[in-house]
Amino acid sequence: MILFGPAGLGPVKTAQHMLETYHSLGLKACEIAFTYSVYIKEADADIIGKKAKELDIALSIHAPYYVNLNSSEKAKREATKKRILDCCLIGEKLGATHVVFHPGYYGDDREKAYHTIKEGIIELLQEIKKKGWKIKIAAETMGKVNVFGSLEEIRRLVDDTGCSFCIDFAHLLARDKKVDYQKVITMFPEKEWHVHFSGIVYGEKGEKHHIKTEKKMWEELLHHLPKDKEIRIINESPFCVEDAVAGLKIYSSKR
Repeated sequence: MILFGPAGLGPVKTAQHMLETYHSLGLKACEIAFTYSVYIKEADADIIGKKAKELDIALSIHAPYYVNLNSSEKAKREATKKRILDCCLIGEKLGATHVVFHPGYYGDDREKAYHTIKEGIIELLQEIKKKGWKIKIAAETMGKVNVFGSLEEIRRLVDDTGCSFCIDFAHLLARDKKVDYQKVITMFPEKEWHVHFSGIVYGEKGEKHHIKTEKKMWEELLHHLPKDKEIRIINESPFCVEDAVAGLKIYSSKR
């Protein structure tokens, strides 16, 4: 089973209407973009979460972009953890399943970066457990070659911390200049996958920006995705609703 949805819900005042629109289009997922701030308050989260549950739309959250668990400054690492935990608090109220986050940057030493990021995630998971929250934090594969988040690094984090993961196939293409689908399937045997996808422009150093998702890109992804998993695909193109619907139509036509 594959669920499709857009990256974004929009303002609080129109959130319930947007969820109804997504439902009418056949979309069963939505990732709320807290990319610049955690803009939903607890009381509103309860209302939005109930509407999503009523419409059978699975929610997730994207944490702010300006996070870095490998900052050289402890204050910035602590601020990163707070932002992610703030997302978890609201996500729990929403009934969201995942908070997707960018782990950080390499700095001067990649192995040291790994261990610093790992320790930060362990501390986050300890706090989530202490709060009794069910929400998962999902480290995302990243599209720039000089940013922490290769497929191997995310797998290693999952193994060493127990965190969840987000496989961004557009980022894999931008980072590695190709997508080795069998490698992804082998490295991530988990029965549930949280996935990001879109068209993407990239160069030697990786990702430049997201673009509209072409039909042939959807067809390639859907052809290669395993059939024995529960997969949620969040489209991150500038036309994320339109593109998510297009992916759903292609998927439905081939079932």
